[in-house]
Amino acid sequence: MTDAHEAEILPPELFQKIKSIQIRTQRTVNDVFAGEYESAFKGRGMEFEEVRDYQPGDDIRHIDWNVTARMGSPFVKVHREERQLTVMLLVDVSSSGAFGSGLKQKNEVAAEVAALLAYTAIKSNDRVGLIIFSDRIEHYIPAKKGRAHVWRVIRDILTFRVPHRRTDLGNALDYLSKVLPRRAVVFLISDFLDEGFHERLRIAARRHDLTAISVSDRREMELPSIGLLELEDAETGRTLLVDTYDRNVTEGFRLLGGEETQRRSDLFRAAGTGEVRLRADDEDYVDALVRYFHARERRH
Repeated sequence: MTDAHEAEILPPELFQKIKSIQIRTQRTVNDVFAGEYESAFKGRGMEFEEVRDYQPGDDIRHIDWNVTARMGSPFVKVHREERQLTVMLLVDVSSSGAFGSGLKQKNEVAAEVAALLAYTAIKSNDRVGLIIFSDRIEHYIPAKKGRAHVWRVIRDILTFRVPHRRTDLGNALDYLSKVLPRRAVVFLISDFLDEGFHERLRIAARRHDLTAISVSDRREMELPSIGLLELEDAETGRTLLVDTYDRNVTEGFRLLGGEETQRRSDLFRAAGTGEVRLRADDEDYVDALVRYFHARERRH
C-alpha cells in the first residue's frame, strides 16, 4: 500500500505520526541497530551453498572427498549461515498503557519499540508477525516479510482502540503457542501489571527465544510532593486518595515500586526469559536495547 493511499484513509495527524516513527526507526536501524540485532540473534544454523577449489588456509575438514576424487584435485564445501528467523511481537494495549508523566504514554513507547524491532528484523531478512492483546486477543497478523508488511504492523499498533481494560498475559502466551508451534524470536512488550502468568511464561520461554520488554513510568515508582493526590488504577477503576506531603506515604510507595520491579526481574530470570527495562519518561530506549543485545551476545 502506498504512502498516498495510507494518507487518504488515515487522519492527517495519525499519518504524520506513523511517518515520523517510520523515518526515525529506519534511521536508527541503518545507523546502529541492525548489526547489534544480528549478532544477538543468530540464524538457525549453517546451510550448504557451493563446492569450490581448495585454497591454502582452508580447513581440511571441509574437503568434499567425493568431488575431490572425481575431479582429481581438492574441493571444499562452502556453507553460509541460515539467517532468516521468525520474529513475533506481542504488544499489550490494555488501559494501564494509557499513562505517562512525560511527553509519551507507555503504549506510545511500546508502539515505537515494536516498530524499531520490526524494521530491524525486516532489514535482516527475517519474518515479522504481531499479536495485540489486552485481557483477550485483540488482533493477529501472521509473520511475513517486506516493508509494506512492517508499515501495516506499525499502523495497526498505533490505530488499534481497545474496548477492554485489563491485562491477561497468560492468555496471550497460550495464543502464541497455538499460532506459532515452531521456535521463534519473541518480544513481549507490556507493563506486566498482571498475576498468574508465571508458568505459561516459563513454557513459552522453553519453546521460543523470548525477551520481556517492560515499559514503566517514573510516576509508578515515585510520587510528586504536591499534597493530596487521587490515584486511579487504569484497569480496575479503583481510586485512592494519598497525602504526598507525608514522607511515610511517598517512601512506602517508592519501596513498593522497587520491590515489584525486583520481583518481576526474578520471575523473568527463573523462567529463562531475557529482560529489557524501559521507561516512558526516558527518550533513550534505543540505548537500553543495544545494551541488552551486547549482554546477550557476550552470554552466548
